[in-house]
Amino acid sequence: MTVTTIRRGRVDLRRLSARMTAFASALLLAACQPFETGVSGASTGQMIDPSQPVQVALLVPGGTGSADMDWLARSLTNSAKMAAADAQGATIDLRIYTASADPAASVAQANQAVDQGAKIILGPLFADAANAVGLAMAPRGVNVLSFSNNSDIAGGNVFVLGNTFANTANRLAEYSVRNGKRRILVVAEDDAAGQIGSRAIQAAVQRNRGAVAGIINHPLSQEGIDGIIPGVTQTTAAGNADAIFMTANQGAVLPYLTDALANAGITSSTVQLMGLTRWDQPESRLGLRGVQGGWFAIPDTRMRGQFEQRYRAAYGEEPHELGSLAYDGVAAIASLVRAGKRNALTTAGLTQNSGFAGVNGAFRLRRDGTNDRALSIATIRNGRVEILDAAPRGFGGIGF
Repeated sequence: MTVTTIRRGRVDLRRLSARMTAFASALLLAACQPFETGVSGASTGQMIDPSQPVQVALLVPGGTGSADMDWLARSLTNSAKMAAADAQGATIDLRIYTASADPAASVAQANQAVDQGAKIILGPLFADAANAVGLAMAPRGVNVLSFSNNSDIAGGNVFVLGNTFANTANRLAEYSVRNGKRRILVVAEDDAAGQIGSRAIQAAVQRNRGAVAGIINHPLSQEGIDGIIPGVTQTTAAGNADAIFMTANQGAVLPYLTDALANAGITSSTVQLMGLTRWDQPESRLGLRGVQGGWFAIPDTRMRGQFEQRYRAAYGEEPHELGSLAYDGVAAIASLVRAGKRNALTTAGLTQNSGFAGVNGAFRLRRDGTNDRALSIATIRNGRVEILDAAPRGFGGIGF
């Protein structure tokens, strides 16, 4: 992953972000009209015979011409196959369907899959396609486990497997308040992703009985970032903020913003800095002076290493970071089928409170279509990542 050095002036930093940052933004923001159910918390999904093979349709992206997307599609496919093979005590009939980024193509593939006997849809990747598939599958009573992290499309028969801004913000806000950092200043990009992140942070701070010390938005340019530094400095100098929570969703923003703050005398040694995104990726960020001592959230890595080792041995390449979502989806389904639950693929089955043990740690699906994922709180000290608060291992019981 590479980040191009940004130039002076009113430069659009979107173009300077790493390719995978663009991926994440697309997963989050590509929604059209969110699916809405007429009854809050209504139950959806197919009943099954757990003693028989359960057909699962996996929708993966194809025909994009992007090497990164092809790698992701392979990872999703291979990871799902691994999970199906691991499903001892349950038989998963996994069928792969390739669809372009066009929502209509995803809907066509989903309809074909259900016509051929699929009981649940795993995928698609992008939020607008998942939204469209959810709308098409609702009259057919089929649930959709999307790889998106866009909570706007969640609800009814659509669940999102990707880690959401709300989940990350809540974990960090809880840790911050618990450690005496109650007054939190929000600094966010003025684009759509930044504003979604800002709202998630504000809600999380309030949920955890903290106080929003202010909200400062900045344009996606060096000039725009420079323009907000005096306001941030004034707020912290007056003692009105214990912490600064940054969205920094675009890849080029974090290095420049934290450096500009450091030049103004604002580092985690003076006021606690926190980030909604990972500060340890790419690895070149670890040496940045502005990120030292900052707090951010990362997935539980205790099972990730074993998964990656098995994947490399089986397929001869590294898995894509998001590929494990397909493993988690299939493994969660398999655990419910193995338990002999006829309602395994319904809302009641999928949203069991104990959750599941995933590649990236414990997770559970919520009745509103969002998810809880157990995250660790990390920091960077002397260019090395350190875990400050390990991710919880579960939610009172693990599904598999």
